[in-house]
Amino acid sequence: MLRVLAVLVCAAGLATTQQVDWQPLFDGKSLAGWRETPFTGKGPVKVEGGSLVLGYGSPMTGVTRAGEALPKTNYELRYEAARKGGGDFFATVTFPVADSHCTLVTGGWGGDIVGLSSIDGWDASENETRQYFTFETGRWYAIRVRVTPDRISAWIDEQRVVDVGIEGRTIGLRHGETKLMAPLGFASYNTMGVIRKIEYRVIR
Repeated sequence: MLRVLAVLVCAAGLATTQQVDWQPLFDGKSLAGWRETPFTGKGPVKVEGGSLVLGYGSPMTGVTRAGEALPKTNYELRYEAARKGGGDFFATVTFPVADSHCTLVTGGWGGDIVGLSSIDGWDASENETRQYFTFETGRWYAIRVRVTPDRISAWIDEQRVVDVGIEGRTIGLRHGETKLMAPLGFASYNTMGVIRKIEYRVIR
C-alpha cells in the first residue's frame, strides 16, 4: 500500500512540472479577441484563408490582442508567418515580459534584421540580440518565443535566433507607436504580412 501511495505522489509531482497544452489565440475565421492597432497611417486588416492579413501601411499596420489576460512570464508563444510583399518587417510581435513588454523584430531595418527591442534602451539593430536572417517572400516560417524570469529566447523554424539573459536588465518598447501593440500584438512595416496558428502555453 505504501509503495502504491509513493508511486501516486511521484506521478502527481511529475504532472505539475509538465508543460500545459497549447491554447489558441486566433480562430482563423475572424478578428474575435483582436482589434486593429490604431497606428497612424495604418493599412487594411482582414482575415483570409485562415490567416490574419496585415496590408501595406504608411508605415505600420497591426493587430492587438483584446481578449483574456495572458501570462507575463513562464510561457511560450508560437505562430506561423509569411511576408507576401514589401521589404521590411512583416510579423513583428510585442509580448509581455513581467511588468513590461518587449518586441521580437522579424526582418526589420531593410528586411533582414531579427532581434529584441528594447534591452537597456537599445533597439534590436543596436543590442546583442541582433541577427541577420534571409526571409523568402511567400514562404511560411514557424516562430516561437519563450519568456522566463531570467531569459528570453526565440526560434525561427528550428533555428534559435535569440537567447539572452534579462535578469537585472531593463526590458521595454521602442519609442513611438509600438506601445499600441501591448500587451500582445503583431505589426508589419510598409509590408504585407500574413499570420496564422497563433497559440501560447504556460511552462513550469
